[in-house]
Amino acid sequence: MGTSRAEGAGMIQRMVRSAKLDPHLYEEVEADTGAMSQALIIVAIVALITAVGVSRGGIGDALLGIVLGIVGWALWAAITYFVGAKLLPTPQTHADWGQMLRVLGFAQSVGVLRVLGVIPGVGALLLFIVLLWQIAAMVVAVRQALDYTSTLRAVAVVIIGAIPYMVLLFLLSGLEPAAA
Repeated sequence: MGTSRAEGAGMIQRMVRSAKLDPHLYEEVEADTGAMSQALIIVAIVALITAVGVSRGGIGDALLGIVLGIVGWALWAAITYFVGAKLLPTPQTHADWGQMLRVLGFAQSVGVLRVLGVIPGVGALLLFIVLLWQIAAMVVAVRQALDYTSTLRAVAVVIIGAIPYMVLLFLLSGLEPAAA
């Protein structure tokens, strides 16, 4: 069973709303358990664009990039869920890992613009802008998924969650075999 044309158009509309930092979009996908497949597709597309478009790798790099993108998404969602729902909850906080997966998957939507990283002279700047935009989307997604009224609390969750995530990425990057 593939994604119908209407479902695909709906996903693209959701991606645009995500890029616009629409808090209602994040509430919508938080509640829509059926949006998990869309979130997964978004993560895979962004990982593919990153692996092929930015690093200019081959098919092996593309497949590895997709797998690592999905694993990283799941790990990031787990860490963010733990920090936000267990360490820094508010009385209104009611969330689960699936909700966090969905909203953070959609928060990656603007990552499709990473393809602009190949533009000579301005590619690095554009990649940095897209990164900041994705962080802003994550903050909105976290705020909505964890039912926070404070954006600063959501910023804190994203920053605190980024620390163990970056440490894990650093440690895992050391496991790659050295180039001959």
